[in-house]
Amino acid sequence: MVLVIDEAHLLGVDQVEELRLLTSVEMDSNSPGTVLLVGQPTLRRRIKLGEFAALDQRIALRYSMTGMDPAETASYVAHHLRLAGRTDTLFSDDALGLIHQVSLGPPRAVNNLAVQALVAAFAPNSSSSNVSPPSSSARRATLGSDGEDVETVEGDVGAGPWRS
Repeated sequence: MVLVIDEAHLLGVDQVEELRLLTSVEMDSNSPGTVLLVGQPTLRRRIKLGEFAALDQRIALRYSMTGMDPAETASYVAHHLRLAGRTDTLFSDDALGLIHQVSLGPPRAVNNLAVQALVAAFAPNSSSSNVSPPSSSARRATLGSDGEDVETVEGDVGAGPWRS
């Protein structure tokens, strides 16, 4: 049996305790199962807390996804645009560089920032031939590195990094 729990960082204390009990039972049986906890970086910190020490000791493998590099970010955005039916280049190289710089490369952050850029580009009072967001700072569209804070990163995004 394999049990996958996505967004595991949102689990409550009681739910984490139930997982610990489930893994205790499985360790004593002849047919052990596997539990995959998938979540944000806050999950790792929560499990390291003293109240979850018993569950922490049962974790056999840990994996943390690092952010993409600039080339991977550009390829990732291009792939998603193709999935959406776009065959042209929607973002300039400068825009993709800024998306990578501000997002730091995690896919969710890249997605959020690209969507914000598209919304800003096609917001009212924007010209489709000269698209640029109204402000000179890019609001970071993801949780901060600690998983809790939202930051503002300064950068000139008003120069029209999108292709018309």
